[in-house]
Amino acid sequence: MWTAPGFEQVAEEFARNFAERGEVGAAFAAYHRGELVVDLYGGTADPDTGRRWDHDTIHLMFSGTKGPTSACVLLLMQRGQLSLTDPLSRYWPEFGANGKESITIAEVLSHQARLPWVDAGYAELLDHDAMAAHLAAQAPAADPRAAFMYHPVTWGWLLDELVRRVDGRTVGRFFAEEFAQPLGLEVWIGLPEELHWRAATMVAPEGVLVDGPWSDLNRPNPLWIPGAEKYWNTTEYRTAGLAAVGGYATARGMARFYASLLDQTAGVLTRETVALAQREIRRGTEPNWGSPMSYGAGFELTEQPEQSGQPEQPEQPKGFGHSGAGGSRHGAWPDREIAYSYLMNEVRVSPDPRPISLLTALSAAGLSRGTRATAR
Repeated sequence: MWTAPGFEQVAEEFARNFAERGEVGAAFAAYHRGELVVDLYGGTADPDTGRRWDHDTIHLMFSGTKGPTSACVLLLMQRGQLSLTDPLSRYWPEFGANGKESITIAEVLSHQARLPWVDAGYAELLDHDAMAAHLAAQAPAADPRAAFMYHPVTWGWLLDELVRRVDGRTVGRFFAEEFAQPLGLEVWIGLPEELHWRAATMVAPEGVLVDGPWSDLNRPNPLWIPGAEKYWNTTEYRTAGLAAVGGYATARGMARFYASLLDQTAGVLTRETVALAQREIRRGTEPNWGSPMSYGAGFELTEQPEQSGQPEQPEQPKGFGHSGAGGSRHGAWPDREIAYSYLMNEVRVSPDPRPISLLTALSAAGLSRGTRATAR
């Protein structure tokens, strides 16, 4: 494991997560000015077998996937193949059915498409073509509160179909060829079957996954109901490549992904494109959770600690990234030149002290601006 001078407190909080906060298995990594300064991992990757979490353990990051998927759309924009102000139906004509012809790519990226669920149900959850066809035929939600409402799963089918229509590749293949391979990232949207042996087993304590109460606005998320944890760990789910919630990574890989967005000499996206990713498109209150949310081009804008798990402090850094259900956190603080990722296999509800404690320590360490990594 690795830390750098000045970042020792992060390692102390990581250990405290296990000793005091019941962590099962986890990893936390951070880059500062393009250099790896924190690389921590430990605990149990598979509680059933006792397999330890090691340097090479890969983990499901749920909505942390939305960061890499957003980067794919932004790269197409950077190349002049689309504009965020274009209606999605320009590239996907079938999507224009039932009054959706004017919904823009920017609105989809920022959770304003008014398609937060699938009326036809989720029996074909892992069949991209079927789910995209359902959404193309569906009318947008009539409830005005759905005009700015988090789209946990449907977001991915909409944007994966956009990438397929514009480029011909799936989001998973596009990300692999345009980002992961050139940058050497251990990040996959859809985990190759030959790597499944490295994947951590997800676990959910009793009471975390919920089965209601439901309403016309608050509808079941098929991946967050009792028993769903068995589905998360299947070969079929791991390989499916769901563009919203099917990404896998090491914490080191995701931290390096966000570090590449800050380092223009090593990245794929230009400074102007990364700046656009951080430009606010919409801010408001999520109608089901009652909590604030703010979005740029697919990325959460993390100035609100209650939204992102980012620490609240007098000199609080502002940043962008995307959290994942159950506690994972991934993002960057450009003003401190820090990128980070936290992954864990036991999902919990917010507020979760595990990422908050790590990010608080990382933020404080960033003020010291230590850069020289040393082995621990």
